[in-house]
Amino acid sequence: MATGRGQALESFRMGLEKVQQASRVPPSRHSSEHVKKKMQSGSPKAKSCAISRKKPKKPTSNGSGVKYRVTLSRSQNHFERLPPEILLKILSYLDASSLFCMGYVNKQFYELANNNAIWYRMYSSESAKKWRPKQVDEVTGGVNAASIQEKPTGYWKRLYFRKMSGYNENKWKKQLKAINPYNGLPSQTEQVLRNLHVTWEITVTDKRGRESTFQQSCCYFSDSSVTVCWNNSSWPPLYHLSMLQLHGVIRVALDCPTADKPGWRSLIAKQDLHSVRESSRVIGSDKLVNLLHFPPGLIIGLWRGHCSIAFVMMNLHFHKLVERSLLGSSICPYTLPEDRPPFDDVDPEYGLHGYTVHISLHNTVKHIMSGHFSQLFCKADQIRDGFIQLKAINRNDLSQHTPLSGKISLPWKTEGLDGNIQNCCMMSVTVLDEAQSPFWCVCSPVEMILSKHGSSSYDYDGENFVIKYQDPDGRVKIALVWLAEQEQFFLTSLVVYISKAKVNKHFGRDY
Repeated sequence: MATGRGQALESFRMGLEKVQQASRVPPSRHSSEHVKKKMQSGSPKAKSCAISRKKPKKPTSNGSGVKYRVTLSRSQNHFERLPPEILLKILSYLDASSLFCMGYVNKQFYELANNNAIWYRMYSSESAKKWRPKQVDEVTGGVNAASIQEKPTGYWKRLYFRKMSGYNENKWKKQLKAINPYNGLPSQTEQVLRNLHVTWEITVTDKRGRESTFQQSCCYFSDSSVTVCWNNSSWPPLYHLSMLQLHGVIRVALDCPTADKPGWRSLIAKQDLHSVRESSRVIGSDKLVNLLHFPPGLIIGLWRGHCSIAFVMMNLHFHKLVERSLLGSSICPYTLPEDRPPFDDVDPEYGLHGYTVHISLHNTVKHIMSGHFSQLFCKADQIRDGFIQLKAINRNDLSQHTPLSGKISLPWKTEGLDGNIQNCCMMSVTVLDEAQSPFWCVCSPVEMILSKHGSSSYDYDGENFVIKYQDPDGRVKIALVWLAEQEQFFLTSLVVYISKAKVNKHFGRDY
């Protein structure tokens, strides 16, 4: 940091010299005579100038043998005495890297280094170099001095770094048009996120309003979701926290010694931990940690016997993930567009058939199970308790039963320790409507528990387990059986329930 301030102050000094050279006036012969007359007069200002030019007195004695030195008081900081207009003029000569570092000097320079007028000129200048004139006019046209300053502080700074990071909205939107027929999601979501170097960071706020930001440690991609992990060891105690925010971040590679590189932050999720703490529950544990689940997809690992945080995991579904990670702002999330399929007046059961379900069970190491089930339906007289039932795997149909590729577990890791929690994993569910558009998307940790009701099937001899998930829009219920001889799980039943209210709103019906 000291090196960064040194470079920033050196750039500031060079800018100050440029201003001085531009405003330098040749001295006249009358100026020296005017100064001499002032010096000869008895005005206080003249005396102060004369004193400032005198040499410091030599050490003298006070009579007791102790010597002392008479010194003059130091002058005030020249930078603080300059008007803000002059400081802004000097800062306008700096490049982006030096201007960004200047914001770390003190509070005054932080406010000056985020001035919208400076960053707007820098943004327009850079746009003119890389874009066609027509595109520049579309972005900067109609922007006057008043509207520039009306933007929030640092708006044009963030927009500048967003463009400098290689962000090209038209390019990645074109890449996302290719749809994977297996899950109905853009097939290049992972590639776009990696090419743009998108990362995710968590900002937590304690009860006193103090914020702490943590960069991701690692992330694991599956076919329809990504699991992001934070393995830091400096988390505040959980019960001291009041707010948690998740941002998608793209960074700019600047020659800047600061740890916090500039970039664009897009708010994805914001959770009030006070309100969701009551709905949180422990979904698994081992000898070292307990897994605490905060709906919908947040996992906090707590050291057993303590309230300190060991690690944090977040599950993010691929549906509109690129848009949510890039198109929001630091305080407002991206708003999903409302896609309404065409209304069908001919089919009386429009909205009850033609569904497709893609489900995946995985952890941070491997895929456990992945299934694709199409042409699912529910008759109007089969709607129960406000839910439409879609049977993907029937318990009585042995041909539909699916073996799992391994045991259900969730590995975890911190900076110094690691472990493996049994009977826990991640579940990603994507339900497509009749038009093959994503209708209900879920990505959440789940827990496998021993079934209270024994299986009525005589085809398997083993313990029966169940995995359940529920939110206001739907439910998922999975039945499994453990075959000890084969050391393998078999998935014997899979039922997805969609809220009747969600179906009515989406299709304009009244079931």
